Amino acid sequence: MSVDPLHDAVPSEELLNLGPKSARWLEQVGIRTLGDLKQTGAVAAYLMAKRKEPQCSLNLLYALEGALTGVPWNKLSEKTKQRLRTAVQNE
Repeated sequence: MSVDPLHDAVPSEELLNLGPKSARWLEQVGIRTLGDLKQTGAVAAYLMAKRKEPQCSLNLLYALEGALTGVPWNKLSEKTKQRLRTAVQNE
């Protein structure tokens, strides 16, 4: 039986799009599971990680959104990426 990749208990290091470094950045800000990420949201999680680790790029933002929606980050539409960038700029 396989685990549902969008189940809230999935640890951040097992989420789609996130590697060990990204998972570490999230853990530093208290995001340890998909449920934590869902509760926080991609934009807020990105901003929290960016404050701790300034080298975080927008790719992390896209990866987080993709993890929430089950879409590889590089397959997000340009419209979605623009919406995310605007949301970050407005924070």
